[in-house]
Amino acid sequence: MTNLFIDHLLEATAWQTAVNIGLLILCLYPITGSFFWFWGALSYRFFKRNRRDQDWHPLPPAEQPLITIMIPAHNEEVMIADTINYLFQQLHYQNFEVLVMDDGSTDDTGAILAELQTHYPRLRVITIEKNRGKAHAFNIGMYFAKGDYILSNDADSLPEPDALMKYMNFFIHDRDMNTSAVTANMDVQNRTKLLGKSQTVEFSSIVGVIKRSQSAINDAMYAYSGANTLYKKQFLIDVGGFRQNRATEDISIAWDHQMVGAVPQFAPNIVFHMNVPTTIRDLYRQRRRWAQGGTEVWLTNLKSFLLHPWQHRYQLSMFFDSTLSIIWSFFFIITSIMFIILMLYFALTGNYERVYHGFMMAFIFVTFEMLAGCMQLLAALLLDHHAAKLKYWFFAPLYMLFYWMINPVTVVMTVIPALKTILGFGSGTWVSPKRQAFKKR
Repeated sequence: MTNLFIDHLLEATAWQTAVNIGLLILCLYPITGSFFWFWGALSYRFFKRNRRDQDWHPLPPAEQPLITIMIPAHNEEVMIADTINYLFQQLHYQNFEVLVMDDGSTDDTGAILAELQTHYPRLRVITIEKNRGKAHAFNIGMYFAKGDYILSNDADSLPEPDALMKYMNFFIHDRDMNTSAVTANMDVQNRTKLLGKSQTVEFSSIVGVIKRSQSAINDAMYAYSGANTLYKKQFLIDVGGFRQNRATEDISIAWDHQMVGAVPQFAPNIVFHMNVPTTIRDLYRQRRRWAQGGTEVWLTNLKSFLLHPWQHRYQLSMFFDSTLSIIWSFFFIITSIMFIILMLYFALTGNYERVYHGFMMAFIFVTFEMLAGCMQLLAALLLDHHAAKLKYWFFAPLYMLFYWMINPVTVVMTVIPALKTILGFGSGTWVSPKRQAFKKR
C-alpha cells in the first residue's frame, strides 16, 4: 500500500512538473519568440550563405524570360488604371504581359480595362461572371498565362521599377531549379495616418525579421506575400494550383510548396508599395482572415507532421511555432479573462494589496515583452531598406501592444470557421476593401 501511494505521489509530481513547464513556456513564448526572430535576422545578415539579395544583374532583352503579371480584380475601379499604367510605363523589363482576372466586378472595372486595352496590346483581360474568389481567379488565369513565371500583383500594389529584373535573378541559375516562388519586401504606401505608420513598423518586423529568420534556419517560409510574389508556373501546377476554399491563398500555397520539397525564397532587396487598412474595422477584418488562413494550413498539415515528422523535418520549425502560437492564443485569452475576474473580485472584497501585486506582476511581464519586442523591431528597422524607416521605431510600443492583443483574439475567433473550411464548408469569395488612390509621400 505504501509503495502504491508513493507511486501515485511521484506520478502526480511528474504531471505537476510537466504542467508547470508547459505554463512557463506559454508565459515566455512572446519574449523568447522575439529574441528568436532577433537572432535569426542577424544570422541571415551575417551568416547565411548563397544570399541573392546582393547579387543580381540586368538581363538583356533576348535573355529575359516571359513573365505574366496577373492581377485578380474585384471592384477595383479606383486603383486599376493607375496600377496598369504604372506597370507598362515604369518597369525596367521588356518581356512581360499583364493578365487581369475581372472576378465578377459590379462597378466600372470592366469598362476601365476595356479602355486600357486600346492603349496596351500586352494587356489581356479574362472576365469571370460570378465572384468565386482570388484563388479561383488565379487558377483560371494560370492556364491562360503565356509566361513560365507568374507574378501575383494586387490591384493596389506597385513593384519597384527593377522588381522583375531582380526577381528573375532568383530563377536563372542551376542551383535555382527547386525554387518555387520568390516573395518581395512590403513597403507601406499610405503612412499619413497613425495606423499606417504603425503598420510600417509591423511589416518591417514581419518581413524584415521573421522572413529573414525563416530563410536563415532552413529556407522555410510561413507565407508568401499575396500582393507581390513571383511563382514558377510549373510548381503551381505541381501542387494543383491554389486551394480555392481557403481564407488566405498565399499562406496555403506556401505550405503546399514546402510540403512537396520546393524551396521558397525571400528577397528583401525587392520592394513593392501597397496600401494598408486605415481603420480599426478594416484592420480587424484583414487580421481575422490572416488568422483563419494560418489555422487552416495548420489543420491541413497536422496529420502529415504527426505521422511523418522525419519526412517533413525541414518544415518542423514552422509547424512547431504555429502550434505554439495557436495554443498561446487560447492561453492568453483565458488567463486574461481570469486575471480581470480575480482583480475585480479582490477589489470588491477590499483586498487591495492583491490588486496592487497583480497589476505590478502584469506590469513587469509586459515590460519584458516590450523590451524583447523593441529589440526585434529595432533589428528589423536597421536591416530593412538600409535603416530608412528607423524614425518609425517610436511607434513600436503602439504596434506591439495592439498586435499582441489582436492576434490571439483573431486566432481564437477563427478556429471554428477554419474547422468548417477543413470539413469542406469553406468559401473563397472575397470583398475588395475600400480603396484610396495612391498619393505621393
